[in-house]
Amino acid sequence: MINENFVTNLTSTKKLNNNNNIMRESVTTQRTTVTPFSRALALLAIFALSFTACTKQDAGKPDFTKYVNPFIGTAFTGHTFPGATYPLGMMQPGPETGNFSWEYCSGYFYDDERINGFSQNRLNGTGCVDLGDLLIQPFSGIVRDDLSSAFDKSTEKASPGYYAVQLTDNNVAVEITTSPHVAFHRYTFADADSEASNVLADFQSGLVWQDQRLYTHVLDNEVHFESDRVITGYTQRTEWVKRTYYFVIEFDKPILSSEKLDQRDPREKAPRYILTFDMQGDETLQVKVAMSTTSIEGAKGNLAAEVPGWDFEAVYAEAKNAWNRCLSRVTVEGTDDQKSNFYTSLYHLYIQPNNIADVDGRYVGPSREVARSSTGKYYSTLSQWDTFRAAFPMYTILSPEIVSDLINSMVDFSEQQGHLPIWALMGQETFTMIGNHSIPMIVDAYLKGFEGFDVEQAYDAIKRTITESKHYKSNWDIYDHYGYYPYDLIKVESVSRTLECGFDDYATALMAEKLGKTEDHAFFMKRAGFYKNLFDPETRSMRPKDSKGEWLTPFNPYELAHADSQIGGHYTEGNALQYTWHVMHDIPGLVEQMGGKEEAGKVLDYLFNTTSETPGKLADVTGLIGQYAHGNEPSHHVAYLYNYLDRPEETQRLVRRICTDFYQNKPDGLIGNDDCGQMSAWYLFSAMGFYPVNPVGGEMVLGAPQVPKVTIDVGNGKQFTMEAKNLSETNLHVERIELNGQLHDKMYITYEEIMDGGMLLFYMTDKP
Repeated sequence: MINENFVTNLTSTKKLNNNNNIMRESVTTQRTTVTPFSRALALLAIFALSFTACTKQDAGKPDFTKYVNPFIGTAFTGHTFPGATYPLGMMQPGPETGNFSWEYCSGYFYDDERINGFSQNRLNGTGCVDLGDLLIQPFSGIVRDDLSSAFDKSTEKASPGYYAVQLTDNNVAVEITTSPHVAFHRYTFADADSEASNVLADFQSGLVWQDQRLYTHVLDNEVHFESDRVITGYTQRTEWVKRTYYFVIEFDKPILSSEKLDQRDPREKAPRYILTFDMQGDETLQVKVAMSTTSIEGAKGNLAAEVPGWDFEAVYAEAKNAWNRCLSRVTVEGTDDQKSNFYTSLYHLYIQPNNIADVDGRYVGPSREVARSSTGKYYSTLSQWDTFRAAFPMYTILSPEIVSDLINSMVDFSEQQGHLPIWALMGQETFTMIGNHSIPMIVDAYLKGFEGFDVEQAYDAIKRTITESKHYKSNWDIYDHYGYYPYDLIKVESVSRTLECGFDDYATALMAEKLGKTEDHAFFMKRAGFYKNLFDPETRSMRPKDSKGEWLTPFNPYELAHADSQIGGHYTEGNALQYTWHVMHDIPGLVEQMGGKEEAGKVLDYLFNTTSETPGKLADVTGLIGQYAHGNEPSHHVAYLYNYLDRPEETQRLVRRICTDFYQNKPDGLIGNDDCGQMSAWYLFSAMGFYPVNPVGGEMVLGAPQVPKVTIDVGNGKQFTMEAKNLSETNLHVERIELNGQLHDKMYITYEEIMDGGMLLFYMTDKP
């Protein structure tokens, strides 16, 4: 909606119909004219009115998006971003404030004061860099060497499906929304009547690890000006993965002139253009960017199917409604901050995985050939090493309708790649992290009764993945021969790889057992016990062992390791103190190895209470309570282990501390990378009072709720409600629990009990 008072105050517009009206000067000789104060106020007025119009909700339907704060996690190490998103969509257009480092995995940091432009897709909360494709930056007036712009922080607004900001240097108000495959930008130029209205279209840009990579990451590119309103093409680039994206850009005003900028470096393969527009007496320019992994025609098909017209408000309304359909499956009672933390966590959960299939079901996977999904969906960006722990189990509760599509996407990936995805991005394998945790996801779905996928085909993909050495992170012959990964043969992550693979073995054994594959069950269950071969009773920790069966000496259990950095070492983003507890499938067995519950309790107490610090630092290892590191996934289940030691009050105390200290309604409110929703999923489960310590067991270990009441729509007309009686700042302990009116004395609740609906009632007290 346009502010008509603003339009009335403008002087008579002039159509820019020749190049004489366009000034080109270097920043070294002249800067953009500063917007007059009155003009800036008018621009703010139009911006505020437009934002209000965009956020209208259908009458009678609650708006859950108002509780979402997309800025949570955009500072410190959360690596989230505030751009426009659509649930599970391919596009995430939004502001780019930085590049060239780990801090800019999402291309945005809250404290930055300048915006470089607006790219079309992002990663949410990861620890690796990629995407940030096709940078667009609007600006008024002359061309400058540096087209980044300061921005008015008070005008920066974000909500699910919408982002807006005023670029003060560039004299433009920017609004962005999105559909699944189409980013929709709207630019309002304050002085369109007197200054040229321009857009920088940067096809060389992309998020990269180092500044020099900006010039080399593009391998091939074509740009076609199909008309004075349509640009098409493709870019092949490599960073985390090698991939090709196809695009179509459409403007609602004709391009008056285009100027190809000089290369900044001779290695650049893609151009940068300054586009100047015939504004036709208007101050608003709208831009649609559609993408595809298959072809230009695929991108055009996505555009035609999802955003055929120019109704910005309608596109945003659909994105907002889609988000409300996701968020409304859970109703939360509590303070505004509690609701913001909860619904923002839920929001982060659904930014990915991303359906990269075109609207006709075609996609490009690891074979790099066009394929067609039998379901019409092909999901990527699953971050399996992170999300198998809590995010995927949460999908099975909140969004069972997507689970079979996720499984089919993993199996289809395996048919092309030869193994299930380890960490897939845009359909390609990154080979990042360890184990193969597509396996527990598939098994979890199978054991919970999900249908819609070929069970035997899925099991065959699992068995091939976990027995055939298809890539450099498998080495099954060594694993089977020694019963662990010896550190002298497997130079990095030997301990963590043994432990993570053991959990995959356990999951496979469960599926084999249910399928009646007796020999397979015995084989994989034996493997699942390999963790015992690395438990050192002297140090009571998981310790590296060589091929001769000798322990690593000297050994410092505090020493951090990370194979993807220069640190190297025997653990993955952690140390022995943290990884010793990574036996999620056999906590009683681990306790027995430690000498029983009392002795295991001493080891666990030491983890949470030691004041000794690690030698060196790792950016991923944050949120420390002693040596417990909530900012990284291997620790996520550990606070719940006190339940297995008959000390549930310690779990209750720790869950309160973690939720209070490490999840806050502010930009630096996340203690570590959100990791594609896993950090958020931990909070969702824990706030409701339970957590899947064993992610394929179908059992959620009970903790202590952090919000007064949660009601989940579990489908089939059923609701599951958790209520915490007498919950308060001091009442953080659980006196007793009732399930459907009956005393519940188990330390867990099952998936089936949740999905059957009913009432889980916690009575809270201040006494342990």
